[in-house]
Amino acid sequence: MVSICFYFQVHQPFRLKKYSVFDVGHNHNYFDEHRNEKEMKKIAGKCYLPANSVMLDLLKKHPEFKIAYCISGTAIEQMRQYAPEALESFRKLAKTGRVEFLNETYYHTLSSIYSQDEFKRQVEKHKQMVEDEFGQTPRVFRNTELIFNNEIANTVMNMGYDAMLAEGVDRILQWRSPNFLYSAVSAPKIKLLLKNYKLSDDIAFRFSERSWVDWPLTAPKFANWLSAANGNGHVVNLFMDYETFGEHQWESTGIFDFLRSLPQELLKHPHNDFVTPSEAAARYPAASELDIHHLISWADIERDLSAWLGNKMQKAAIEQIYAMEKDILESGDEKLIDDWRKLQTSDHFYYMCTKWFADGDVHKYFNPYESPYEGFIWYMNVLNDIKIRLKEAKKKVVA
Repeated sequence: MVSICFYFQVHQPFRLKKYSVFDVGHNHNYFDEHRNEKEMKKIAGKCYLPANSVMLDLLKKHPEFKIAYCISGTAIEQMRQYAPEALESFRKLAKTGRVEFLNETYYHTLSSIYSQDEFKRQVEKHKQMVEDEFGQTPRVFRNTELIFNNEIANTVMNMGYDAMLAEGVDRILQWRSPNFLYSAVSAPKIKLLLKNYKLSDDIAFRFSERSWVDWPLTAPKFANWLSAANGNGHVVNLFMDYETFGEHQWESTGIFDFLRSLPQELLKHPHNDFVTPSEAAARYPAASELDIHHLISWADIERDLSAWLGNKMQKAAIEQIYAMEKDILESGDEKLIDDWRKLQTSDHFYYMCTKWFADGDVHKYFNPYESPYEGFIWYMNVLNDIKIRLKEAKKKVVA
């Protein structure tokens, strides 16, 4: 038997507006409300609403079908504000009882690397949001962009989770298959579900690529590839951005038709079924332990942290934002704290990336800046204003 585990990431950041040095000390509104509204409405119309409609139909048609999502707090906030019908469509999926919602950092941040205390606070805030919106208490954790190593696994284990998602990185697995569950040497009590990036990326990145040797990708063809894992794996983890459906891969490519047909094709094989991440963790044993010292992620061809921390601009910006933690929290200013956390969102640092070649187009997608240097300048201007607000907040505390 081989089980198929579908997991989709749903995330949108609060993008910064053009914030010049002349705004510092005078304008505390950092986020581009017009652009954020425009992007959310566009993505809701092209992806969330039509994809959720297809998923709901599939859940009704196939009692065996199951899926999982993780929706960042920043995405939920923007849905509430700009696309409430999209949020309601996710609630309808939750009510089926066959859709699992996972836990992450509320603000989709790199706090797991820079501040364990802040990481835990954001995870708890996100957990509460999942409970409030979808009536579930998450048992499975996925870190921002699947960032993972032994230390993070240990932290997550001690927070009481049953399982965690990670990338099936070749240099880590070596001869082993991502189609089994594993554990980390530092976290024996939780199971690791590893993304099968080759099959996931066939949908997420190669589906409409006409130069690809396997184009066009049809549901029967893909179902045969997955079924081939029978006897050589327990679960095929298909993890991808939800925006794959309709946004990255436009409706005109046939992506929704492919999605509608896939469960039926997979279920033609008598040994296939579907599981949520928590069901996979409960059903299958860990095949072995993995010892992962270096940080890995699901980003770019390197699958490391170079997408966010690959140059001096990125490192300087992120080090400054976390250096403020103690003073920001002690200020007691809820609006200042919320802005500070929204500035931790990983996308801000991703936009400063100067990598190119194979990953260049990926870094341009949804990027509000003309260059990574512009992104850095705007961000640092905002940080300078945050520092001014922090000084004012301290004066009020003393008074």
